[in-house]
Amino acid sequence: MRAYYDKDADLNHIKNKKIAVMGFGSQGHAQAMNLADSGCDVVVGLKSTSASVAKAQKAGLRVLPVRQAAEEADIVMILVPDEVAPGVYESEIAPAMRAGKYLAFSHGFGIHFGFIKPPKDVNVFMVAPKGPGHLVRHQFVQGAGVPCLLAIHQDPTGDTKKIGLAYASAIGGARAGVIETTFREETETDLFGEQCVLCGGLTALIQAGYETLVEAGYAPEMAYFECCHEMKLIVDLIYEGGISEMRYSISNTAEYGDMTRGPVVIDAKTKERMKGILKDIQSGAFAKEWMKEAANGLPRFKALAEAGKKHPIEVVGAQLRAMMPWMKKNRVIAEGA
Repeated sequence: MRAYYDKDADLNHIKNKKIAVMGFGSQGHAQAMNLADSGCDVVVGLKSTSASVAKAQKAGLRVLPVRQAAEEADIVMILVPDEVAPGVYESEIAPAMRAGKYLAFSHGFGIHFGFIKPPKDVNVFMVAPKGPGHLVRHQFVQGAGVPCLLAIHQDPTGDTKKIGLAYASAIGGARAGVIETTFREETETDLFGEQCVLCGGLTALIQAGYETLVEAGYAPEMAYFECCHEMKLIVDLIYEGGISEMRYSISNTAEYGDMTRGPVVIDAKTKERMKGILKDIQSGAFAKEWMKEAANGLPRFKALAEAGKKHPIEVVGAQLRAMMPWMKKNRVIAEGA
């Protein structure tokens, strides 16, 4: 895979174009603000009743209703949640999608699974930061960036890659590197990573470890430190130098335990279950399940989220973090955000 950097991108390709960022959530606020700071002509598209209108205006950004923003823009970046994007596109954005315009995404979900079907004469690309929006903004302000993925779905004008690279550079991604991929590859690997490792797998592992220690009679505080708090140290080591460097940094006892007991916890049966989850992703079964859940008002989603907030590890964690005020400095997600 080839990586592109700022030297490979020319911001002039988008400096003379109007960009509409639809949504002002995690990615929306970060990308809109980064684009504005890079000298781009940006407008934020929001419902007039959205609570984000005041936030975007306070950030110094121009806000318009979604349809008007789409009409004015040359580049329309859709950054509303996957479950609402098809409806927003169909009712507010599609009427403004004239030949030669650019429709952009930061996740391939809607395009890959066919929930959004743009006209053939519209350019379609994806710039997907490999990190949450708060990190995208935090890194940009620090003079750094979050790596991005770039994919081209439709290119009737022949310059969509140049536009995509310029966009990635404007939000800070080309400082860290922009890697080419496809909508299919980004979507399926992203969903798999979230479900099996980064979010689902990790949080389930942390909670199971905490529960095992507490049920065995150990103090909840000790269980929290060993199964949650110290995770950052290990992840940072892996992030900076890979698994081998992490193992080099820990004790021989820890390394031996890692290599001999890790495969007992995450074994061949775990991998088989992961393959089953991947098949559900590839077939579109998960996408259909999620869209149906959203259409029904998110009953399961809300129940699971509420149960997660009430897990004992959350209570103990909050108490322990309150004893460490230095952790509030330089938080990726500011308190109250």
